[in-house]
Amino acid sequence: MFESYQTITFQRSGRILEVTLNRPDKLNATDALMHEELARLFFDVSNDPDSDVVVLTGAGRAFSAGGDIGWMQSMIDDPSAFEKTAREGKQLVLSLLDCEKPVIAKLNGHATGLGATIALLCDVIFASETAKIGDPHVSVGFVAGDGGALIWPQLIGYARAKEFLLTGDLMTATQAAQIGLINHAVPAEALDQTVQAFAERLAGGAIKAIRWTKMSVNIPLRQMAESMMNASLAYEALSNMTKDHQEAVSAFREKRQPRFVGQ
Repeated sequence: MFESYQTITFQRSGRILEVTLNRPDKLNATDALMHEELARLFFDVSNDPDSDVVVLTGAGRAFSAGGDIGWMQSMIDDPSAFEKTAREGKQLVLSLLDCEKPVIAKLNGHATGLGATIALLCDVIFASETAKIGDPHVSVGFVAGDGGALIWPQLIGYARAKEFLLTGDLMTATQAAQIGLINHAVPAEALDQTVQAFAERLAGGAIKAIRWTKMSVNIPLRQMAESMMNASLAYEALSNMTKDHQEAVSAFREKRQPRFVGQ
């Protein structure tokens, strides 16, 4: 089932399936191939007969640094490509929310943009104290339409969510745990052991009761996602064609500060 994946790897420990985003040289930033694989990942995870609990993490120094800049430029050059991206983005969010198995996010490093969205849509989130979390879509002239506008307000309230989504500021894992954005920030050297112990606790529990409790809790999130994702992704598609987005991508590649003009 998982043999076809090129940017994601899989490892089993009993009934626990560890899923690793695997572009460490790019800080696990999402390119076109990884985005396509993420769109089907949680369908395949749900149908995997040999696991009951899922741990999602990243290879190397980061969990995921969001979107790959080269991929962003390709969508600017060909805006019609964003239609596929939007379709995949909606599939990713809905399939993660609809995955019956509990999904634990293990943030071994920074989780930003889409990386943060994926982590925050998981059921329980553990992070290394050295990790930072944020959704800097606006910093690259992009609407936070891939799920950030959905999940952040549900976790920390609208006022705090808008502060972070409108500025793109990052916060430490310790800050994130204090305000309820994530569950736990732990020392880096204790992260693997802590997550493994929690995953084993769930795997040893009444797994059907755990699954269906998760699904019950996720009902309003799934309803909100159905009502929000088309519009928020359409706004993101519009921002893909702005001068400010091109300026931000160019500035990133040229290692300078962007000069936004509001267009």
